[in-house]
Amino acid sequence: MTLHEQIKGEIKTAMMARDTVKLNVMRGLVTAFMNELVAGGKTPQDLLSDEECLKVITRTAKQRKDAIDQFTKGGRQDLADEDSAQLAILEVYLPQMMSKEEVTDFAKGKLAEQSFDLSKKGMFMATLMKDLKGKADGGTVKEVVDELLK
Repeated sequence: MTLHEQIKGEIKTAMMARDTVKLNVMRGLVTAFMNELVAGGKTPQDLLSDEECLKVITRTAKQRKDAIDQFTKGGRQDLADEDSAQLAILEVYLPQMMSKEEVTDFAKGKLAEQSFDLSKKGMFMATLMKDLKGKADGGTVKEVVDELLK
């Protein structure tokens, strides 16, 4: 069973459990999947691969994180809490991200393999992001690169 099919099945489960938060998240994901399919020139009845599904879920989770940050800054804790609950549901489907320490160790190893100076910071960041795609958060990688290449 693909991730796309699994998430479609979760809609029925959430309906039976009367879990409105999960139901809204699952419906939103299925809609995002359909939009991705149509944008790729496929029909809405097709299924995305697991990799494409993870890309959409990651993008949706990032949107939730940004919204939580904005709501918190704006003093709307009620809306931030709502998005936090939705983010928790989305994170179930995402692979475990590397910790800052793991990213630092990986970056130090890469830095030892290839020497980068301060002017090549962007190039080093791009190399790391290519290697850590889907394994580490971009913000964490940027933080580590900034610390290593001061």
